Amino acid sequence: MKFVRFKKDGVRNTGILEDDSITELSCSMKKAIDAQSIGKFVLEKCTYDLKEVEILPPVSPTKVVCVGLNYVDHARELNMEIPEEPVIFIKPSTGVIGPLDSIIYPSSSKQVDYEAELALTISTKAHNIKKEDADQYIGGYTVLNDVTARDLQRKDGQWTRAKSFNTFCPIGPCIETRLDPADQQISLKLNGEVKQNSNTRNMIFSPQELVEFVSNIMTLHPGDIIATGTPPGVGPMNVGDTVEVEIENIGSLKNFVTK
Repeated sequence: MKFVRFKKDGVRNTGILEDDSITELSCSMKKAIDAQSIGKFVLEKCTYDLKEVEILPPVSPTKVVCVGLNYVDHARELNMEIPEEPVIFIKPSTGVIGPLDSIIYPSSSKQVDYEAELALTISTKAHNIKKEDADQYIGGYTVLNDVTARDLQRKDGQWTRAKSFNTFCPIGPCIETRLDPADQQISLKLNGEVKQNSNTRNMIFSPQELVEFVSNIMTLHPGDIIATGTPPGVGPMNVGDTVEVEIENIGSLKNFVTK
């Protein structure tokens, strides 16, 4: 089931996405995810065409925890050894934007890269969670673009500045609550040309393993995001480009690069 947040006539709402329409719900995203297994949310009579609404980021995270080098084929591309444990970093919530929003190219960078990623969202406060229990804390999955100022990453030697500019964390279009994250096609197109194309079965650490690893470091709150790493084919974007990340059974996340 695909849950979305959207704006209609200046009012923010939650809804269920089906094909090209949204049926409004009378509850928040968190309550909808909590209730979806028993279907106790209330459907409003309002149904909108996608063209009538503005799709918003599906969650408002307190933090976005990202994983570096989590695809076997990406490690091979870089001639790097498979990591023994996840390498993580954090993107601030101020970087979050939604579908069709603009990625702003910062004047301090001369190389801004795309990174297609599957992301999971936390539904229940999580701390010291075991991987076998992780699914109880995962509300669903969405699409994320881990935009990176690559030249600044190389210059700084650590990743905070390169990953943290406003608009550097597009997320959306929905939260898919019924997804097998272990076998989904993931791809990225830049101006219509495929640049990344892989499958989540190539991930080194599963989403459940990542929940265990991260939650044993920090408390995860409802709405928080864990981005599960990017496949091979990472590369630069330029002002005027259109970038689109697509994950099987979730949907596509399109954004535009602007000054």
